[in-house]
Amino acid sequence: MDDDELTAILEDAGLSPYQSEAYVALLSLGTASATDVADACEVPDPRIYDVLRDLESKGYIETFQQDSLTARAHDPEGVLENLRSQSNKYLDAASDIEERWNQPEITDHEVSIVKRFDTVLKRARELIAAADQQIQLGVSTAQFYELREELLTAHDRGVNIKLSICTDPDGEIPDTDDLTGTCTEARHREIPSPFLVLVDRTWTCFAPHRQSVNEYGVLVNDRTHTYLFHWFFLTCLWEIWETVYTIRTPETPTTYVDLRHAVRELEPILAEGAAVEARISGYETDSNEPVDLTGRVVGVDYTGNAMENQESVPLAQMAGRISLTLDVDGEIYDIGGWGAVIEAIEATEITILDVDYEQ
Repeated sequence: MDDDELTAILEDAGLSPYQSEAYVALLSLGTASATDVADACEVPDPRIYDVLRDLESKGYIETFQQDSLTARAHDPEGVLENLRSQSNKYLDAASDIEERWNQPEITDHEVSIVKRFDTVLKRARELIAAADQQIQLGVSTAQFYELREELLTAHDRGVNIKLSICTDPDGEIPDTDDLTGTCTEARHREIPSPFLVLVDRTWTCFAPHRQSVNEYGVLVNDRTHTYLFHWFFLTCLWEIWETVYTIRTPETPTTYVDLRHAVRELEPILAEGAAVEARISGYETDSNEPVDLTGRVVGVDYTGNAMENQESVPLAQMAGRISLTLDVDGEIYDIGGWGAVIEAIEATEITILDVDYEQ
């Protein structure tokens, strides 16, 4: 490092230009008179005495009288400590700038673009750990294992978890023992997919699959945008793929977190004249107050038309408005799904308690 570079760094550390030049000169001279120091640098003769006294007050040098004012540099340990302190501040600032750039603060109703997949994965872990109602995720086998502990804990809290494992056509999926306790249902998609985690109908964590040329991520805290990702999950990651694990048994009540799936399965049952008792958990669309209703399902309605010769209505036919009518001791409620506006209740969970064909 030459004198000019060292002088510039000392200025960054808090010395004035004249103080930096005088100190660098004195380091080379060892012990020297004030006039010799001035001759060795660009500090004007009339200023050199004040400059040396200022350096002495900062602990860089010491002065003494010997025919004339003479100076010498102190043991540099104090100077080095100061420079190291300054260096640490710069390093801390650099780390903070990098962190803020890669992981911008998440605020309400925000869509954030981040540079690293690790940022998306970390946020997904945090959101899964805090999930209250439902999680939908499309992940590779390796990504599943990275999130497995958080999924186990969320499932133990009663969170409904739909898991799509996305692999190459000949890729391996987790075995049943590893899936047990991590999800409500798991399906296998034999095509690589982007990383996708949807939490409580509000949060989205998205990143392209690892074979993508660009590495970036999208973090969304917004119900409307998350709803769009939800349809990607339903149509691309869920609807047509094979179920490889489920907690559903003939003895357990059937629970839905998507009204469309509930209506699709209830419609033929109601057409056969069965009495269906259900519990609806959700929110009032006007006040956003939570509700929990138990009653009889007396009807379903949706914009699309059923297709002939189909055992159940294709999901695409139910993409418009859809609702369920619930009779609670004579009081009628219109129940809507995700994003309900017209209906009185937005259902977040529909549980079928009883189906009676003998009435």
